[in-house]
Amino acid sequence: MYLIITRAFPPELGGMQSLMWGLSREISKNFMVKVFADFHEHHKNFDEQASFSIERVGGIKFLRKIRKAQLINEFLKENKVEAIFADHWKSLELIKTDKKKFCLIHGKEINHPLGGSLNKRVIKVLNNVEKVIANSQYTKDLAINNGVIQDKITVINPGADPVQELNKKSLEKVESLLKIKTPRLITVSRFDKRKNHEKIIMALRNLKQLYPDIVYICIGYGEEEENIKKLVEELDLTSQVMFFKNISTDLKNALLAKSNIFVMPSIIHKTSVEGFGIAYVEAAQYGIPSLGGKDGGASDAIEHGKTGLICDGKNLDDIYSSLNSMIEGKKYLELGTNAKKHSSKFEWSKIIEEYKKILN
Repeated sequence: MYLIITRAFPPELGGMQSLMWGLSREISKNFMVKVFADFHEHHKNFDEQASFSIERVGGIKFLRKIRKAQLINEFLKENKVEAIFADHWKSLELIKTDKKKFCLIHGKEINHPLGGSLNKRVIKVLNNVEKVIANSQYTKDLAINNGVIQDKITVINPGADPVQELNKKSLEKVESLLKIKTPRLITVSRFDKRKNHEKIIMALRNLKQLYPDIVYICIGYGEEEENIKKLVEELDLTSQVMFFKNISTDLKNALLAKSNIFVMPSIIHKTSVEGFGIAYVEAAQYGIPSLGGKDGGASDAIEHGKTGLICDGKNLDDIYSSLNSMIEGKKYLELGTNAKKHSSKFEWSKIIEEYKKILN
């Protein structure tokens, strides 16, 4: 049996949640799996449909961590467990066992000042596991710089599920919403400083002069939402920017598939960093190329000049010129064709083989 300990798990939405669900599901195809996950108010219906056991632990954050660790430590004493996978170093901090432990790392959760108390806690956990699994080469380098033993780290990119068939009604709705608007830029992400919506909108103001029918589709929610909407108004771009949140997966996929360029030139904000960016792969699956930022792990997901472009997210001119070069002569069509082919390397059926190698 393999134990999976995670703080991030569906039905909660997000990249980490999708990663831990995909990993649990794929391992369960060959082995028995038991998942210990945090409580979610809508978990019952979801859990009943899983082909493996999921135990949920609730309560306030600090006490939940202690209670969860107690339950897991008891379970380890009473059951034969081959190895443990954890989504976060904190998930392993209170686990007492000599079983093999594998810890996934993603970027910002290990990005603490060297020698500080949090950095020491990270190092203590990660240097005592069998393998540290980094989501990108960038995250691996970050871990080494922060004191993790290099030989312990292996890079396995997050897996992606096959694309869902597009819903005809949703496609028709998107066409009626967008009409003649073109070119079409899109971002699917939280509204936070790291995702860099602000600079995209500033570049959009200049692109509007060249492409009067340009549209920018923003799907998501977050603490920067009101600031971004205010900026759109200040720059007189309300006709060029469309905001969507709490929409169906069908509508999100249709908006993505009917766009031309996925735009997320992420930056490092404080300790927050884009370790990989599964959203680039999800766009590529629909034949949509991406513009990513050089700060972070985007270059693991985007082949610069082939499946999209990597730019300096802090440099407005670089964002503008990169987007313009992709739009000019509809270069995005060729990049999109390449992106779709490239996306197949991230399918879970291939990614799980990398996990099997470390298990063997």
